Amino acid sequence: MKKILFVFLLLLLNACQKKTKQPVVAWSPFDQTQELIEQQKHENPRMRYKLINSKVLDKNDLWKPFEEDLAYFSEADYENLKPLILEKDIPALQAEITGSQLTYEKLTLFYIYRIRKYESDNQQSLNTIISLNPNVLNEARERDKNRNKNKLHEIYGMPILLKDNIGFAGLPTTAGSIALKNNEAPDAFITKQLKNKGALILGKANLSEWAYYLCIGCPVGYSAVGGQTLNPYGRKVFESGGSSSGSGVSVAANFAVAAVGTETSGSILSPSSQNSVVGLKPTVGLLSRTGIVPISSTLDTPGPMTRNVTDNAILLDAMTGKDSNDSSSVKSSFQLEKIVYEELAGKRFGVFKSLIESDTVYKQTVDKIKSAGAKIIELNPEQTRLSGFLTLLNIDMKHDLPAYLSSQASKNITVKNVADVVAFNLQDTLIRVPYGQQLFQGIIKDTTSGEAFDKIKIGLHKAGSEYFDDPIDAYQLDAILSINNYHAGFAAVAKHPALTVPMGYKTSGEPIGLTFIAKPFEELKLLKLGLAFEQLTHARVIPKSYQ
Repeated sequence: MKKILFVFLLLLLNACQKKTKQPVVAWSPFDQTQELIEQQKHENPRMRYKLINSKVLDKNDLWKPFEEDLAYFSEADYENLKPLILEKDIPALQAEITGSQLTYEKLTLFYIYRIRKYESDNQQSLNTIISLNPNVLNEARERDKNRNKNKLHEIYGMPILLKDNIGFAGLPTTAGSIALKNNEAPDAFITKQLKNKGALILGKANLSEWAYYLCIGCPVGYSAVGGQTLNPYGRKVFESGGSSSGSGVSVAANFAVAAVGTETSGSILSPSSQNSVVGLKPTVGLLSRTGIVPISSTLDTPGPMTRNVTDNAILLDAMTGKDSNDSSSVKSSFQLEKIVYEELAGKRFGVFKSLIESDTVYKQTVDKIKSAGAKIIELNPEQTRLSGFLTLLNIDMKHDLPAYLSSQASKNITVKNVADVVAFNLQDTLIRVPYGQQLFQGIIKDTTSGEAFDKIKIGLHKAGSEYFDDPIDAYQLDAILSINNYHAGFAAVAKHPALTVPMGYKTSGEPIGLTFIAKPFEELKLLKLGLAFEQLTHARVIPKSYQ
């Protein structure tokens, strides 16, 4: 009798603890007129927005596939998981899961809940997400079920966002353009690499449309599909950086474990530094570009964007692999297990004299590195012009975009080249290109010959290589230190890797990053240096309104 009574009480207790169905949280469009009028007073012309929310995206569609799961996930559940997840690096998350404090399913649901929590609030939304993977919770459950036999990499079970110019079967790959709004492209090579190692593709992040090679002087972080990405450290106050804007903002706001961006010139470095996260622009060829909407086959590369250097190394390692369909792809010699903490003492860094004189945060940071025992060599290079840079982008995109559209885009996509996209946009400029499409029109007009184009490429590569390699060789430097994406153009044409790590905040509160630049395929060295700097300064602070 006592046993029956005990079982009855246990069942009664479980019934009492059964989760209560939560009220539906929905996003409601609102009149932005007054907000946009106020925005016209901004001192930065690029931040005088014409719109903030997308005119073609209903945010409720993002979390609709998760309604049932979210209905039984409360604010209390979210708050209980926060200490286990928020700002934690991948090894710490994996340790929580191994210790049964957390599961991949709960981790994924936490991020979906958090995205809905902020993106449904018109006073806090950041417009970072274009789409969410409707199957991701089922995939997370599979990871939980199979982790003891299938966990082959630290990235296993980690929810990752992809910039929405990177292919993922099951979600459109739009590049932010309405012309590609229904582009059901297959997995990019790097997406396959991530999935093979067990990563969870959480969804697609907003971006500057066509990777910010569409209009002149327009806001960074704007796309017709995703709307205007906003900086969590200063919503409508600071730029989000571009073109991997949604990737940088989503990582900064803890909407995913990490994100993947792409860079032609500054498009990882800029949003990473603007949002106080770690961003790596690898050497061209270390990561495949197959399945990524291009600007330039000469300069394009994907790269990891994370809250810390450790995660950056893990995500980079998970994406590497030689791709026979990418002529620049190489077999990686990158070894994750060699990312160990090293002292800055004895390291040799080149720093720009002009930046020491003009930027207080940079000067203070250089002094800290010097106090840690590093040797500092001041550089005062001649101002070199990168002649023909736009021509390089024009001619590459004129050929590379049609190649992508014919080999990767789904059959329902009718545009076949840049001219087709321009014509498509002209049918409704207010919705499709409110800031114009001057750069696309410039691509069409560019008639540079093949011979002239080859000379430009050779000249640019020589100028960029000499800009860095001459001082690196002369002073036996481990790396050259810059700010944000200030020297991204030189790193791009030189095909040198660059790593930006948070170094602090301006008096206004705007984030600023220290950027390490080294010779090609020295990513391991950069990550070791970045880790040592991160441990020295611990500069990153979570944005106040997104804690």
